[in-house]
Amino acid sequence: MVTENYDFSGWATKNDIRCTDGRTIRQDAFKENDGQIVPLVWGHVHDDPTNVLGHALLVNKPEGVRAYGKFNDTEKAQHAKSAVMNRDVTHLSIYANKLKQNGGDVLHGDIKEVSLVLAGANIGAFIDVPFIEHGEDDDPFEAVIYSGEEIELVHSETEKEDELEHAEPESKEEKEDMAENEKTIKDVIDTMNEEQKEVMYYMIGEALDETGSSDDSESEETEVEHSEEGENEKMAYNVFDEESRRTNVLSHDDMEDIVKLAKTSQVGSFQTALNIFAEENGLELQHDAVSSGFIQTPVTTGDLTVEALFPEYRDVRPGAPELITNDQGWISVVLNKVHKSPISRIRTGQVDIRNIESAHDDLRARGYQKGKQKSQTGNFKLVRRTTDPQTIYVKSALHRDDIVDITDFDYVQYLYNIDRMQLNEELATAILFGDGRDDSSADKIFPEHIRPIWTDDDLYTIHYDIDMDAARAELQGTDTATYFGDNFVRAEAMINACLYARENYKGSGTPDMFIHPHELNVMLLARDRNGRRIYDSKAQMASAFNVGNVYTVEQMNNKTRTSGTGAAARTKKLLALIGNLSDYSLGATKGGEITHFTQFDIDFNQEKSLLETRCSGALTRVYSAIAIEEDITSTGATGATGA
Repeated sequence: MVTENYDFSGWATKNDIRCTDGRTIRQDAFKENDGQIVPLVWGHVHDDPTNVLGHALLVNKPEGVRAYGKFNDTEKAQHAKSAVMNRDVTHLSIYANKLKQNGGDVLHGDIKEVSLVLAGANIGAFIDVPFIEHGEDDDPFEAVIYSGEEIELVHSETEKEDELEHAEPESKEEKEDMAENEKTIKDVIDTMNEEQKEVMYYMIGEALDETGSSDDSESEETEVEHSEEGENEKMAYNVFDEESRRTNVLSHDDMEDIVKLAKTSQVGSFQTALNIFAEENGLELQHDAVSSGFIQTPVTTGDLTVEALFPEYRDVRPGAPELITNDQGWISVVLNKVHKSPISRIRTGQVDIRNIESAHDDLRARGYQKGKQKSQTGNFKLVRRTTDPQTIYVKSALHRDDIVDITDFDYVQYLYNIDRMQLNEELATAILFGDGRDDSSADKIFPEHIRPIWTDDDLYTIHYDIDMDAARAELQGTDTATYFGDNFVRAEAMINACLYARENYKGSGTPDMFIHPHELNVMLLARDRNGRRIYDSKAQMASAFNVGNVYTVEQMNNKTRTSGTGAAARTKKLLALIGNLSDYSLGATKGGEITHFTQFDIDFNQEKSLLETRCSGALTRVYSAIAIEEDITSTGATGATGA
């Protein structure tokens, strides 16, 4: 595939790099784009044809998709080309649709364009998915994907210079010349005879005397004055002669003597022994050296000192600080699977005709008798509710001094990614459980606008309690503890509750389960009376629960609610949620989708950022979700309120 005539190249996507939103682009996800030519645009702007700067050839490789860009002859394209050649613009991103994923893995997609951008996701790969979309297809999604890799100039002067620098010598003479040039100072000194060395030492000593330099840490040779029979003599030694340097440092035998001294009852500690040894041998101890035990001899005066030798601190992972977050995998699952609606004011209506024959005789179909008048069927009850939108936002401010001073990574993009993660997590949490704030809080996301599945009305969410006592009695009666552990009993109680609750489930398709990691681990560790594990994997657990997938939610820990009032009030702890999220509608009108605003405050020298969306959310089918709970009223347990 010919790529020589292109102006630059860069990674459109990189495989197996975990993005900040939890997704991972897998190998050959864009295999079908191999060899295709797509438009090269500026900043993913599509409303002006002059923003098309050229085209890009896509090449699928084992590491990802490589893009080779060629600019056209328009004025904007030539300006962009100059910016790229001058390294003013160094990042690419792509727009892709028909993206499909399995869990957090993006397995397939179709690249529609390659774009030059001012700054990529410098902290790593990043996928920007607008989860408030206006489309009919809920499964595939579209996204702008940043690889975080810088673009490279094709046949640039830099590449030629690098090739020359790394070129291998062809002839034997060239190799010998290169080896000759790579000799160290020690190698050169070793080629001298004794007379030449004495002359060199003398010249270095004279130069040091003339300059009055006392810093011998940067000199290759050191002179020490000795007084013998009233005559001064300058004795020089080679810094590469290890034998001559070992006379004034602590040897292994010295350290053994110090340890033996420390073990005596009169001394009793290593620090005291080290002080005694230093005093007897004329050593000057520094404070940090006593605890470290590192000893070095200075070459300036001939006196011995003890110094701490610690290297400079270096970052293990240079660049942006690594984020410590709660479990983020389930968040993308929730936001991708809920139904996206272009309507923010949601209204649903249902008529329940399941129990006509047992509830009202006047609603049943009738038999006709000849000659008698036919009677009218009675009226049905209509169940209807409406849901209005609420604005949800994340606001932050960055001091411009910090933006300018922080050069290791893109500080603005880094904070934007954090704000986006916070908004996504808050919205997903409100959908499943509610935001947990008190009703009096000014920041509360009210359940009348984003209706939590867990605390929704019993007409929409089936609330079912596990029964541990019934599970024990069903297994072995009074001898259950003799044969089965608590993990096994709890696993059976959870499965019984889920399957019995499914009898009243009226949701669409196959539901999924959201559960706390500890509850899942309890069931995975369940053993039978022979000590064998009952379930080996999450897939087996999903089959036992009769659900499509099981997702762990760390944020579900200690979620409780109060059911009933007065003396009948009960405290219920949430264990799991079951449902098909396509039955949950998340709506936003045009302009209410996630929008990012920025503004510079000249009075306080701050770059202010606002990320917000205005949307509503609610279950749109009756009996379309199941909440498995445990009554903990008798135990007196407390926890965070889920509403």
